[in-house]
Amino acid sequence: MTVNRIGLVVHSGRAEAAEAARTVRDWCAEHAVPCTDIDVWRHGDRHSARYEVDAAGDPDLVVTLGGDGTFLRGARLAAANDALVLGVDLGRVGFLTEVPAAAVRAALDSVRENRHSVEERMLLTMRASRRLEVPTDMEALLRYGRGPMLPPPRVRTDCEVDRDWGIALNVMALNDIVLEKLARDRQVSVGVYVSGRLLASYSADALLVATPTGSTAYSFAAGGPVVSPRAQGLVFTPVAPHMTFNRSVVTAPDEPVGLRVLERSGQAAVSIDGQLRGVLDPGDWIGVYAAPRTLRAVRFGPMDFYGRLRERMNLTDAPAAVADGTPPPLWSVTTPPPGDLAHLSLLTGPDDVAPAF
Repeated sequence: MTVNRIGLVVHSGRAEAAEAARTVRDWCAEHAVPCTDIDVWRHGDRHSARYEVDAAGDPDLVVTLGGDGTFLRGARLAAANDALVLGVDLGRVGFLTEVPAAAVRAALDSVRENRHSVEERMLLTMRASRRLEVPTDMEALLRYGRGPMLPPPRVRTDCEVDRDWGIALNVMALNDIVLEKLARDRQVSVGVYVSGRLLASYSADALLVATPTGSTAYSFAAGGPVVSPRAQGLVFTPVAPHMTFNRSVVTAPDEPVGLRVLERSGQAAVSIDGQLRGVLDPGDWIGVYAAPRTLRAVRFGPMDFYGRLRERMNLTDAPAAVADGTPPPLWSVTTPPPGDLAHLSLLTGPDDVAPAF
């Protein structure tokens, strides 16, 4: 592809990220590609994704240098501009990032020479019964990092406002949207609706709706299922619910999840990809659904998601199973699949794994 402008999102707390950023800037200088650092704390304030990408000159490729948290920042920017995002892995878990820091120059060459593919990841968006706001005293309490939190989401001007359907918010979440309690000594009470039907009223620490990509984040920590990032669907997971039914529910992509704070519940915070973005009062509600657009991530070969899951989660084999034998790391086949299996995605050898450059 023709790379016209690169936006650079760097984890400033890592020396290796700063070194990789110099490599990206040098590559851009050699190929006459404008490169702009995107700093969400520009001029001491946090800004919306649209503001940030406008200030960066509308990049068509966003490169993130850090871990999954840095990638989430870059993904928010890329989605706002319908740009590609390339994640360079400098983190501790690395489910989202694509290439090691040592390979960043080779990765940029591959993108420029069109030796890459584009993987689309599902995003979440939302509507609410009213605009989200954060009380001023909470901002000082929850301040973190180098600056203040993100501002509340703006209202989308391209959507109608309706009493039944609520206000469409300018939100793109790659991992999850979470409704969680504010008071330490009191759970939040929420009526949960799936595709318009009441599923149950929950009393819990939090209730979250995740994408398949986000299934290995907060949802996984709360006991939710691991879902292939190539799948389409919403994963609803309650966190520490005070009830017998504590299972996750996976819905179809056209089946929204509604969360209504009950009348005598305490207040609830709304977090989007781990960022507090507003507070709801009893009687307020949010509706979470699949966004009309997707995130477009750069890939250089089939992603070995399950190999990464085994490695990053440090999965171990059952002692009894180990005593009974050692299975090969890949399903053992040496011939092309028969016609009725030709549509399947199956890693069968080293050539099927994304290149290490």
